[in-house]
Amino acid sequence: MKLRPIILALLVLSLLFIAACGKNKATGKPDGEIVYRPAWWATQTDANYVCSYGQGLNVTETSSLNTAKANAMLEAAQYVEVEINGMLKSYEEEAGVYDPQLLALSQKVVKAISSARFSGAITGMTETRQVKEQNGTRFKTWIQVKIPKTEINRNLVNNIRNEEALYNQFKASQAFKELDEEIGED
Repeated sequence: MKLRPIILALLVLSLLFIAACGKNKATGKPDGEIVYRPAWWATQTDANYVCSYGQGLNVTETSSLNTAKANAMLEAAQYVEVEINGMLKSYEEEAGVYDPQLLALSQKVVKAISSARFSGAITGMTETRQVKEQNGTRFKTWIQVKIPKTEINRNLVNNIRNEEALYNQFKASQAFKELDEEIGED
């Protein structure tokens, strides 16, 4: 009979232990304040454009805007480089070509495109606010830059054509033909 109170005590202790461990679990919410971003931030709502985003914090409004735009264009170049890498990999696989010369030429094309100036890039949404900082008031700007997809594709096609060996490899590729048709060139 003395065994029952011991079992009951162990059972109660086990339940208390389980309950105590359950309370220490993280709620999934991080500490700190939510950083403000405009509602339109990081959206891709226009099928004809690749949108990139940047923000800038500076003493003058103009400097803040210029910094935000430069950051958005840097993001665009990085996005385009990833996108073009994927397209070229697809072309290489379709053409069945895996030689070092082609891979080196592909990398050259990717670098040329990602560092290219995209004509037709336009400013989408912008927002500037005055914010209080330790060193005084600053201007914080958020900006959306829109680059026409046709311009990105045109840059890709032109750079591939400039690399004759690479162009010859992809010339017969159906994917390259579809890309040419998409931008409306013969």
